Amino acid sequence: MTPPNNEQESASTPRHVAIVMDGNGRWARERELPREQGHQHGRIKLHDVVRAFSERGVRFLTLYAFSTENWRRPSEEVQGLMTLAAEAIKQDAPRLHQEGARLLHLGRKDRLDPDIAAAIDRVVDVTKDNTGITLSVAFDYGGREEILEAARSLMRDGVAADNVDESAFESRLFTNGLPDPDLIIRTGGELRISNFLLWQAAYAELYFTPTLWPDFGPQEVTKALDSYAARKRRFGGVEGE
Repeated sequence: MTPPNNEQESASTPRHVAIVMDGNGRWARERELPREQGHQHGRIKLHDVVRAFSERGVRFLTLYAFSTENWRRPSEEVQGLMTLAAEAIKQDAPRLHQEGARLLHLGRKDRLDPDIAAAIDRVVDVTKDNTGITLSVAFDYGGREEILEAARSLMRDGVAADNVDESAFESRLFTNGLPDPDLIIRTGGELRISNFLLWQAAYAELYFTPTLWPDFGPQEVTKALDSYAARKRRFGGVEGE
């Protein structure tokens, strides 16, 4: 995946797209398959979706892979998701690296298996100088927890209240260094963002599709981006100003 050039970038193309990947379980249930097969098919879609966004000029893509609330799921499913994460790091990350993607992790690592946490650190380090699309994976991530931890970090460092502005606060978020998302997509038909990028989503455009994540491919990417291109973003101002 080559980095988009200036000709590809325009106001009609979001710089940063974030996705709540929902519907794996329902996809499996509709086919009378185990839930883990739905998650596995969802992982298989990853590369095609990343490539499709990159080819359309999107520079940053963030995927919501595992939330802080997902720990409440049955232990067998949680373990299956951890195994799937390990497989993605082993099988998908090298391919993405070869194509120039820069990989980042958003969220906590202290609750992950040490081997998985170490593998994440290696992938982030190996791809840090890549100049293609930046793919951030939100894994053990929660928007409220991110905000609370940013506040705690400022307090631990003794930052005076009068010195806490948006810039200072954002520097303590997991997304420090990333632009806010222009477009947030949720697959699977639910109409909520589920504790995802709560601070960063202040002016994001929202796009909801009934398509389940394992069925979300390049054609769905085009639909989402075309919807975004047809919108007018005013950021609180008046059209035409």
